[in-house]
Amino acid sequence: MKRKSLLRRNADDDVDPLCSLGNLFDVAMILAVGFMVATVSYLNIADLLAKDEFTMVKNPGKPDMEIITKDQQKITRYAATDQQAEPGARGKRVGAAYQLESGEIIYVPE
Repeated sequence: MKRKSLLRRNADDDVDPLCSLGNLFDVAMILAVGFMVATVSYLNIADLLAKDEFTMVKNPGKPDMEIITKDQQKITRYAATDQQAEPGARGKRVGAAYQLESGEIIYVPE
């Protein structure tokens, strides 16, 4: 009985062009998962996905500042605008914001 070497390819392997397509799919899946993990770690989204309650300030003190809050399953985004309140509009004070020397902004609810 003749034993085949594992290093030799069969003559049929040269005929089938789709033979290596399965390996390319595996490589593509590994790259896709790697890119997703890198994106989640770079953007610090893991806390947003894992915790029930979360508040994040994006670009604090800049014109494109956003406040992102998560409460249970609801995610709300608040964007800074240049709009002023209409004259005669009613509201109440809900807290104060302080900017430290380092540039960090702290919100203190009342």
